[in-house]
Amino acid sequence: MPTMEEYAKQPTALRLKRLESTADELAAVIRGQSEAVLARRPDAKNWAAKEVICHLRDTEELFMTRFEQIAAMDDLKLMSPTPDRWAEERQYLKNDVHAALAAFRKRREESLAYLKKLPPDGWTRGGTHPQRGRITVEDFVTLMAWHDDNHRDQCQRALEGRA
Repeated sequence: MPTMEEYAKQPTALRLKRLESTADELAAVIRGQSEAVLARRPDAKNWAAKEVICHLRDTEELFMTRFEQIAAMDDLKLMSPTPDRWAEERQYLKNDVHAALAAFRKRREESLAYLKKLPPDGWTRGGTHPQRGRITVEDFVTLMAWHDDNHRDQCQRALEGRA
């Protein structure tokens, strides 16, 4: 799995291609799994596969919101998400994993369509993140590629009962 630094060195087109494959990879990972396995947490601290997919769905919505805000505003101050809070408040374990994956796929397609139409100066627009500092749309694409790999791996481990 490439690091964020390794992804940052890749051409944008290659990172976008990586983002295009995530939904299909997740579908393959969960194919044929029972509800009990999909909802089983490997331990008290780590998410079940179902929660990982719900997180990706909701994070994709956040990424698109950020892209739109970055395009509309100068010097945007970004907030950090609270994924564990989302998992609890949005009751990820009660969500239908296949519906969550379908929603992720749709949102990802929308994000990719937006990014592919972005003018050259749009890639350098950004905001200030409380932990990451200055972050551009280009940086977000790097983050998304790494984030996809990280959570695809987490999903696989959860299905195997490993943290």
